[in-house]
Amino acid sequence: MSTTQNLADHTLRAAIANGKMNRRAWMVTGMLVLFQIVNFADKAVLGLVADPAMRELGLTAGQFGFIGSAFFFLFAIVGVIVGFLAGKVSTRWILLTMGIAWAVLQFPMLFGGGAAILLVTRILLGGAEGPATPISLQHAHGWFNAKERGLPSSVIAAGSTLGPILAAPALAWIIANPALGWRWAFGFLGIFGLLWSVGWLLVGRDGPYSHSKASQAQAKAGAISLAEDQKQAGQKPEPAAEFKPQGKGSIADSSDLLKIVPIRRVLGSWMFVAAVLAGAGCFWAQGFLTTWSPKYLGSVVALTPEMIGLVSTFPWVIGAIALLVLGFGSRYLMKRGVTVRWALGALFGATLLISGICFSILPFLSGYAAVAMLTLGAGTAMIYPLAPTAIAFSVCSKQRAALMATLTGLASVGGVVAPAMVGGLMDSAGYIPSPKGVADSAEMAGLLAQGMNASFGMIGIYLVVVGIFCVLMLNPDRTARKLQTSFTFTG
Repeated sequence: MSTTQNLADHTLRAAIANGKMNRRAWMVTGMLVLFQIVNFADKAVLGLVADPAMRELGLTAGQFGFIGSAFFFLFAIVGVIVGFLAGKVSTRWILLTMGIAWAVLQFPMLFGGGAAILLVTRILLGGAEGPATPISLQHAHGWFNAKERGLPSSVIAAGSTLGPILAAPALAWIIANPALGWRWAFGFLGIFGLLWSVGWLLVGRDGPYSHSKASQAQAKAGAISLAEDQKQAGQKPEPAAEFKPQGKGSIADSSDLLKIVPIRRVLGSWMFVAAVLAGAGCFWAQGFLTTWSPKYLGSVVALTPEMIGLVSTFPWVIGAIALLVLGFGSRYLMKRGVTVRWALGALFGATLLISGICFSILPFLSGYAAVAMLTLGAGTAMIYPLAPTAIAFSVCSKQRAALMATLTGLASVGGVVAPAMVGGLMDSAGYIPSPKGVADSAEMAGLLAQGMNASFGMIGIYLVVVGIFCVLMLNPDRTARKLQTSFTFTG
């Protein structure tokens, strides 16, 4: 019996020996999926309470859109700062701090906060959620070898789509319940966030591929012990791998051997530019779904609040399916030696191209056909996490969180633009929210659709262009080799 067969599958040594996913890795991944569910449920709640909140707080469409955009005011700044901090501090503790902050910031609206409190808490919540995706991906990457990271990354990303899917029906029921009301939607999320934080404190650990000193020491000890076991069994220990900058093939074969490079050189690459432009389009779709989608459904097809909660989950379902399909596809391709460019970058770009085509068609449709096209277009744009996953292959583990966080921070501009842009176009079209307890008239519903359709046409063209650009330029393999050849240094 071989040495690796003698190792228990869930142990750290087995993970190092086999390069296979293990029980602890998937337990941590499961907690990160829940983390992303909470993350995106926190975003989606604003759109679900849009109608009662606008009426009770006396907000216009433009003012409510501004509050939706305000979520991203600190999103980029804090995301980038924490991303660089993650190179020195364990991501385990960063994730715990974020979970607690998200929960606490929900309670002011439960206890009677007005429009000003809603604005302030959304700004602070946006800052607290800014690092969520890059830090969760960085932590997960610490538990899987390079070729296996595509699938857990997609599973965690699917958690971001599951947030609205699971939360929307429950929150819609809470909002429609006279005994609870829209404020308890925030309270429910706060309580759930605190429960997740307790669970993470008990389960969260750094993985064997993490850059933290403790995990690196454990991994080294496991590797040494494995080599000794192989020697005693009469097997020849495998030589230490080295990165060859002039080599060919997928960078996934040697991404964990990369050395530190000047981060500004990565940020100036065409790969990074393509990821930022594409990410901005993804965030635009997220911003629309979490702020205006429920209002669109209530006015264009006159759904009840409970049905709005259900139908508003459909784009996120499509997004979850897209992420899982792309995740399995990229894993299949990379395990067969296909480069990261084609296994991740090109698949990402092609999917955004499909999204752009759907948004471009949307202004020419109405009623349920428009809802179906919006579902497909927005759903296929819910694949942003594939972009940071792809570019992370171009740098060493110590720089990945900073790179992914910087990408997320810059791309989040799309989330800032979407709510305010759509609200402004609705105001320009002449849309005026009806008083509390009164449904929009057919004329107002038409003006709402007119304003939103203008935004759909713009984002459709944008996504078509950046989708093609990603297929051509989102190439981590080429970027990594170029940087390692020209700019590596120790530090």
